[in-house]
Amino acid sequence: MMRILKWLGILLASVFGLLLIAATWGWYGRLPFDMAINRAFLQFVLESPETLSQLRMLESMGITFHQDDLDDESVEAGDRMISKMNKMAEEFKSYDRDSLSYQQQLTYDMGNWFVDKMKDGADKWRYHNYPVNQLFGVQNGFPTFMESAHQVNSVGDAEDYNSRLSKIGVKFGQVIDGLKLREQKGIIPPTFVLEKVIAEIDGFVNTPAEQNILYSSFEKKLTEAKSIEAADKTRLLADAKQQIETTVYPAYRNLMAFLVEQKPKSTADAGVWKLPEGDAFYAYVLEMFTTSTMKPEEVHQLGLQEVERIQAEMRVILAEQVYDTTQPVGVLMRKLGEEERFLYADTPEAREQILKDYQTIIDQVSAGLDPVFSVKPKSGVKVERIPEFKEKTAPGAYYNQPAMDGSRPGIFYANLYDIKATPKFDMRTLAYHEAVPGHHFQVSIAQENTELPLFRRMAPFTAYVEGWALYAERLAWEAGFQNDPFDNLGRLQAELFRAVRLVVDTGMHAKRWTREQAIDYMIANTGMADSDVTAEIERYIVMPGQACAYKVGMIEILKLREEAKAKLGSKFDIREFHSVVLKNGAMPLFLLRKVVEEWVAGQQSA
Repeated sequence: MMRILKWLGILLASVFGLLLIAATWGWYGRLPFDMAINRAFLQFVLESPETLSQLRMLESMGITFHQDDLDDESVEAGDRMISKMNKMAEEFKSYDRDSLSYQQQLTYDMGNWFVDKMKDGADKWRYHNYPVNQLFGVQNGFPTFMESAHQVNSVGDAEDYNSRLSKIGVKFGQVIDGLKLREQKGIIPPTFVLEKVIAEIDGFVNTPAEQNILYSSFEKKLTEAKSIEAADKTRLLADAKQQIETTVYPAYRNLMAFLVEQKPKSTADAGVWKLPEGDAFYAYVLEMFTTSTMKPEEVHQLGLQEVERIQAEMRVILAEQVYDTTQPVGVLMRKLGEEERFLYADTPEAREQILKDYQTIIDQVSAGLDPVFSVKPKSGVKVERIPEFKEKTAPGAYYNQPAMDGSRPGIFYANLYDIKATPKFDMRTLAYHEAVPGHHFQVSIAQENTELPLFRRMAPFTAYVEGWALYAERLAWEAGFQNDPFDNLGRLQAELFRAVRLVVDTGMHAKRWTREQAIDYMIANTGMADSDVTAEIERYIVMPGQACAYKVGMIEILKLREEAKAKLGSKFDIREFHSVVLKNGAMPLFLLRKVVEEWVAGQQSA
């Protein structure tokens, strides 16, 4: 009770606190539009203790009520979330759009589009997913969350860590209930997904507790927490070991037992066409991820056209470097990636060097962006290896945003499982995509823009976010950071990879390609390492439509830039163009077009 009174007192001292109270206790009184948007966002965030720990919105005010708890994964929690979303939709639409400011109108349009699409998804497709798969799920998401998001600076933080370990049985039980419900509806993952998750869990639970990431990362945090006494550290570590052995491992074994039992009921079919009303579901996710009205066949044909165009550009460079361009581009790039001069040694020391080299690339580009950007993020970014326990099935790289209180930088995670999957000519492009001027640059600028409501600072519009990161790869080349022809080949190979995604994603989910057909097509056309291709294709199987957003988003940003150049001529300033795109935060592509066209009109009349 004293703890509750303490943070309530802090909350009452700020406007943010009043919004938090409004969100927590369901105060649905009429608020100014921006405050209503923030309240709605907070209502969702407050339902997720894990999201609160990741964002660290409250800790700077001394508020830690969430830090000993985990997300509620029950069906009932989902019902409550849908009910809140319906109320939020009604509230948004009750405001008179014409009476709002320009930025508020953008928020209005964005929020209503997003909520309407989410409502459609909740009504029709709530269970059309595989919440436990080789890429993400509680089995790898929980330890990753505990390692990366749960900070330990005091004895209380450490006790909260162990409290979270003690609650994992409940969370896993809720997930299993959801899997059973999906099975009743005919929604079962492909066999390979179950096999990989079973193997992952088996390796996890057969690791001695002291070697488990939940223990080792906790031990490291305790060591770095100077304010915690040695006796407390010993006690807390002993408690963590006991929780891992008596609560965590049994929860994992229960999940594994369910998946083993489910496996005989699964099939090898990869596409969502096999699910109830699968074709309609795929059309829905394609629209959600691309924020466009493109049909699967349109996306497929666009992919084929882009593959042909990009490969033609690559052949020119390969010919200049005296390679036999009568061979397919995929074959040539495969051979290139096996040349010793482009590979690191397969040793722990070389893997450490890869991380250092990535950081050097990021530092170099960060220092040279003044000619193309007038706005930059304050948050830093660092490079880390994807945790080894999950890197075998993880993608080649991914990015985690910084904490909102500045206590944690952005993190670019690199997969170092297969050393041949990291040829040196690919590294610049990957660093530009995940860090600067890609994901870290864009996400941090939006997150740090306090003039935007919280929803827009965190908006999850994939076509914009991933389209920007792919655009950033090209922009870095245009800005002179990839003068080496092999680095440029790496850039084009990365763009080719995104074009191939359009083909294989629609191929599997709309044209009924098999997993093996998709793997063969990607290998033949990109020359990427087998391990990378397999992980990627399997990612598209469990995340239908998402991979199509990259190229669709990039094409639209480039198209908007070229249209602005053509209309403005000498008045065009690329720094200002980038500011318009970035400072408004992520948004659906049709709204991005509206924003840029209005900026162009303003520049023309200036």
